[in-house]
Amino acid sequence: MPVTMPQGLLSQRDLGADWSHWLDRLPRLTGELMEDWHLTPTAAPLHGFCSLVVPVADADGVRAALKVTFDGDEESLHEGLALQHWGGRGAVRLMRADPRRRALLLAWLTGPDLGDAWDIEACEVVGGLYRQLHVPAMPQLATVASYVDRWLGELAELGRDLPVPRRYVEQALATGPDLIAPDGSPPVVVHGDLHYANVMADDAGEWRAIDPKPMSGDPHYEPAPMLWNRMDELSGPGAVGSVRDGLRRRFHALVDAGDLDEARARDWVVVRMVLNAGWTVQDARREGRRLSTDEQEWVTRCIAITKAVQD
Repeated sequence: MPVTMPQGLLSQRDLGADWSHWLDRLPRLTGELMEDWHLTPTAAPLHGFCSLVVPVADADGVRAALKVTFDGDEESLHEGLALQHWGGRGAVRLMRADPRRRALLLAWLTGPDLGDAWDIEACEVVGGLYRQLHVPAMPQLATVASYVDRWLGELAELGRDLPVPRRYVEQALATGPDLIAPDGSPPVVVHGDLHYANVMADDAGEWRAIDPKPMSGDPHYEPAPMLWNRMDELSGPGAVGSVRDGLRRRFHALVDAGDLDEARARDWVVVRMVLNAGWTVQDARREGRRLSTDEQEWVTRCIAITKAVQD
């Protein structure tokens, strides 16, 4: 049975020729994988930013998810390797992998994700997952330091063309090199993108991480995505206290549950948020345009988080 490609994924053709070529190959590639692995689709396909996910059943009727990822996505290159290394401890279980075709067969997770959980409870769940996922890193993984060193160089090149208080930019440029300098600590597997939507419940109600962007490095790199996601609710009708208070509660819940060093985790949040703001400006500059309203709001969010974890 042919799989219908989600329209949202097909719209990624706008991102360039590499995407178009992959999307052209994707229907045939998916069909080959379904045939080779004796899979039958059980529901309409889903998609992420750079992957197709097909709910399937294998030859024994076991539910699973076939995930095929864009072959130009560097950050998820070793997703299967990390999942194999974790062995289902704190992460979705890997059933089968084909690295050449960037395909994974994953145990089916019934959900829900952490999107509707009380945010402090969700932070405590994620902090607990840090303890399971931060195992000694494999040598094949790219390092956090290699990525961040390049990103800091790009940030420095932006000069003053960044709508972020200069003291925060200078703080990130000064602190970043210290954070990535060898300190004698053994590197661990860093998920890289652990947030509410990337944690799902299995049939037994146990929480499992999905969609890692695995790297080797400092576990204190992790918390920032839990702060920048679901931030709107911190100023909504049910909010308790200020946005600053809500962000600080999340941050401390993550640090406590994950047994992280507070000062080091704070420094990483600052660096990551300033880098995020820098990428937004880079994208607009590359396209020769001003920041859109959404982009301006995102930069404002980056500044608010940077300020909140320090004041």
